[in-house]
Amino acid sequence: MYEPRFYRNWVQDRELVSYEVVVKETDLFIRTLTDLSKKIIPAVIKYRSLIEKYIERNPEFKSSLLPLKQDVKAPDMIRDMISCSAKAGVGPMAAVAGIIAEYTGKSINKHSEEIIIENGGDIYISSRKDRIVGIYAGELSPFTGKIGIRITPGKTPLTISTSSGVVGHSLSFGTADAVIVLSKSGALSDAVATAAGNLVKTEQDINTGIEFAGKIRGISGIVIIKNDKIGMSGDIEITRII
Repeated sequence: MYEPRFYRNWVQDRELVSYEVVVKETDLFIRTLTDLSKKIIPAVIKYRSLIEKYIERNPEFKSSLLPLKQDVKAPDMIRDMISCSAKAGVGPMAAVAGIIAEYTGKSINKHSEEIIIENGGDIYISSRKDRIVGIYAGELSPFTGKIGIRITPGKTPLTISTSSGVVGHSLSFGTADAVIVLSKSGALSDAVATAAGNLVKTEQDINTGIEFAGKIRGISGIVIIKNDKIGMSGDIEITRII
């Protein structure tokens, strides 16, 4: 079911070209120096096809909520999803939005020095200037639209993944308003955001989720929001949005 992504209207600067690329269920909001949709569409089709064909041969890849055994004969993208989801203790499809954002972004790296790709709350950034990613934790959250994460050029390329138990249609066994995870790996950030989100059912669980993510190598930062409480850890800079 399609869900309007109104937060895409929050973009404040105008130095980049903004456009959307939609291929089946994949709905990307992209910002680059020029419109690269003609290069991005074939890339998205390629990556989706890799996943779809693998699922045809291995249906459990789509349905499993638990880690799967690594398949050394699978394409790199599939092995990346299996490996990263196993680190987080979740099924491989928990990494799908993040890995598509990352792989798509890397496919156009040589065509634009500025790349921002958002895929349903998972954002790939490669930039030569500071960027602020606004936090959305539901309409009633006191943090929504008020704070963001500052991303400096030296930290990119980077993927920022968000999981929520109350916003959107993604599967979560927790009730966190928002769990935001930063990593160089889109598959890892997405999988860990899902896994940490599953742990948060009350405000007291914020530290549990943060401690869980902190033990996983490759995670550079995490923010967890539940009601009016927020916790964070790692190399992460929170800033006010004016």
